Amino acid sequence: MELIHPKVQNYAEAYTSEEDALLKEVADYTYNQHAYPQMLSGHLQGKVLEMISCMINPRRILEIGTFTGYSALCLAKGLTDDGQLHTIDIREEDVKLARSFFDRSLYSNKIISHTGNAAELIPALNETWDLVFIDADKPAYIEYFNLVFSRLRKNGFILADNIFFHGEVLEENVKGKSAKGIKAFNDFIKERDGIEKVVLTIRDGLYLIRKL
Repeated sequence: MELIHPKVQNYAEAYTSEEDALLKEVADYTYNQHAYPQMLSGHLQGKVLEMISCMINPRRILEIGTFTGYSALCLAKGLTDDGQLHTIDIREEDVKLARSFFDRSLYSNKIISHTGNAAELIPALNETWDLVFIDADKPAYIEYFNLVFSRLRKNGFILADNIFFHGEVLEENVKGKSAKGIKAFNDFIKERDGIEKVVLTIRDGLYLIRKL
């Protein structure tokens, strides 16, 4: 399902600040070389992530789902001088690729890469999070939320990506493991206390959640 009209998308990108050279290189490599380029946050959403991070000015960011490193590089731009971004992915080849881009950035010493199962790694990270970006295994979104929420500071933010799941959650009968996982997460967030939330209708849907 085409969620955003191409003319709207093109117009929005044309009136948005351009990607820096490294981000453009990450995007070009992903679109031309990676088997799943549709997983990239991309120019418009990447700039939204950057803007949110710069507004929050977080000291600690957790990203669940590194992919090729585009979103981490965007989020890192808002870090405090002593800030760190921890990013986790289960695919070793993607972690190595993303790391090669991180090491060429201004944030090479601020971005810490982890390879493995996020549900197992998150409890071992003894941090209080200011900003969390969830963009990994869709059926595990509720588990990820529950793992990070107790370590999220008051007024901290969680961003959850792909909450429309290519439009599949908009159908009356949701099919498929991932789409069902996202639908369950959306229903869970809608009914949960102790948070404020807003759905951003950008790309494949982005849930912005604030801890009260």
